[in-house]
Amino acid sequence: MITDPVPGVLIGRSHISHVVVVVPAHNEQDLLDACLTALSRAERHVVEVASVTVSTIVVLDACTDDSARIAARHPSVSTVTVAHRNVGAARAAGFSNYSSELAATTWFATTDADTRVGEDWLVGHLRHATDGARAVAGTVSVEFEGRVEKDVRLRSTYDAHYRHELGHPHVHGANLGIRAADYLSVGGFAPLATGEDHDLVRRLELGGTTCRRVCDIPVATSGRLRGRAPDGMAGFLRSLEPSA
Repeated sequence: MITDPVPGVLIGRSHISHVVVVVPAHNEQDLLDACLTALSRAERHVVEVASVTVSTIVVLDACTDDSARIAARHPSVSTVTVAHRNVGAARAAGFSNYSSELAATTWFATTDADTRVGEDWLVGHLRHATDGARAVAGTVSVEFEGRVEKDVRLRSTYDAHYRHELGHPHVHGANLGIRAADYLSVGGFAPLATGEDHDLVRRLELGGTTCRRVCDIPVATSGRLRGRAPDGMAGFLRSLEPSA
């Protein structure tokens, strides 16, 4: 493996030349702008330090609010419009236009519309990919706010359940990356209303692709208790609410 002219990015047999980021959105007008602003920063940073191109795609899934207008304010973002009302199908739609011909040098990453990635997020994904990782599952930090922020017991319970460490057991669609060839080899995201991220990683690992569980590229996601996926992060947070 040789060192890239830009410090901190390694290039070798696992060279990546293109990154595709998919964001599913169903009526996310309140949080989508912050999500895309953060992704724009991450995109600018990664193209400064590595010879890659980045495509960011928002999948507008049955949106009846201003999500489409908000996405249009971001010139580096393209959109796909579907009416699935299904997060797995929405994520799959975002990646569906990328053929196997480009898969060998393409990295797929996905996050959520209520999530803000760090400036180094794509650089971190790229670093793991070029270091040989074929799939990467990152951690999330929950931004408790409103009545959730006031509930100290809920925050404490969440912190006790969550492991921000290398080798953690968590899988989040808000922070997931996969080499395109491996993604395509297992058929991509299944049309599941919830748990599509766990299902994809399970199929990858059953097929012999190890998912690297990392803690160096965390993202910040909302602490809302009523999310879009029936049993996603919001459902997990509700399950931690004290009964009394």
